[in-house]
Amino acid sequence: MLSIKYPFSRLWFHFVMSSPEIASLSWGQMKVKGCSTTYKDCKVWPGGSRTWDWRETGTNHSPGVQPADLEEVVKKGVKTVVIGRGMSEALQVPASTVDYLKKNGIDVLVLQTEKAVAEYNALAAQGVRVGGVFHSTC
Repeated sequence: MLSIKYPFSRLWFHFVMSSPEIASLSWGQMKVKGCSTTYKDCKVWPGGSRTWDWRETGTNHSPGVQPADLEEVVKKGVKTVVIGRGMSEALQVPASTVDYLKKNGIDVLVLQTEKAVAEYNALAAQGVRVGGVFHSTC
């Protein structure tokens, strides 16, 4: 859990980073609330987001999302990870990736991207420490 404590007088303020809302999704474009970047594919976690660059891990539609794609999100202390497989669900998610998350005590949802974004936003609005990776095209 990421928290920052600031001493003021004899009081302590405790801030916990929340998962940012995904503000918009269309073919090939995603916007995260509080971020000026437009993403094609993105990673989100409590307190932040960034481009999901498949070249970093050699990800392709098949075999699909690798545990290495999720390590950064897992390290942010999430309790749930949502994986958006694309608008037509072309992006695969192997059992080994789901197993990696479960072995780390993390709930996982694998959905078509529009449904994944809706579920992610609902969890974030409930205060769940949720993260995700989302593919916004095929």
